[in-house]
Amino acid sequence: MISHLAQVGDSIKERRSELGLSQALLAKLSGLTRQTINGLESGKLKDLGFNRVCQVMNVIGLSPGVPSIGPRSAKEALWMAANTANVSYKREINPEQLAHILATGDLKREFIAHVATLLEEAPIPLLVMAVEEAAAKERVAPQTIWKNVASMADSLDLVRNGLFK
Repeated sequence: MISHLAQVGDSIKERRSELGLSQALLAKLSGLTRQTINGLESGKLKDLGFNRVCQVMNVIGLSPGVPSIGPRSAKEALWMAANTANVSYKREINPEQLAHILATGDLKREFIAHVATLLEEAPIPLLVMAVEEAAAKERVAPQTIWKNVASMADSLDLVRNGLFK
């Protein structure tokens, strides 16, 4: 583990920005307050438990060793997310379709249940990875995808709806 909380905060801030996450959204996704994330990133936070730091790092794909996204980069997030969305449905959504839906917010009727299942049930780190991969594949800013995710969650009236705002 990096020995200085300020160094961890710098890595978290850089990664959060790469992913297009606001401090408020990262706080919600990791179960912390925005003030805690702000203090961690600015180096003003004097103490935060190891588990809480790991919680934040896990959501954005950093390792608690030396912060790196190397192992995460090798994963096929859209493929995993599509498989998560397909669990209960005869018709399947493929990774390319999912990337397009996330990037555009254009949710066709035949995939409403799939996307609802994904946003409601997928682990948060998987959603973050899927957003990152979709942004790269579709050449869209991650912030745009997060707005689309929030809009879709709102229109689908999901339990997790408030999580993405």
